[in-house]
Amino acid sequence: MTLLHFLDRLIPYDTFLDDLAARIVKLLKSDHDDPEFVSQRKAYQMFGRRNVERWKRQGKIVPCKRPGKVEYRTSELRFLQRTVQDYFDDHPQDGRNKKIK
Repeated sequence: MTLLHFLDRLIPYDTFLDDLAARIVKLLKSDHDDPEFVSQRKAYQMFGRRNVERWKRQGKIVPCKRPGKVEYRTSELRFLQRTVQDYFDDHPQDGRNKKIK
């Protein structure tokens, strides 16, 4: 029997895989109706304007620019939405987020 060792417990590998599979199925069901791309306006509504602008500034997403339209890939936005964010930039542009040593 293979075990995975986490900081606070040991979990059988099969249990880990079952939990992982259940989580993946849940995410697939929740996202299956998402369009491939959403407009910038819709992205702001769904994920918050400040979040989308921060992800863009940090280079985590790149908009697809078409004549008269700016769109984002929905799957990339969903991925960033589910990722734990570090809100302090390593390289602040305006000096407001300098790290204290």
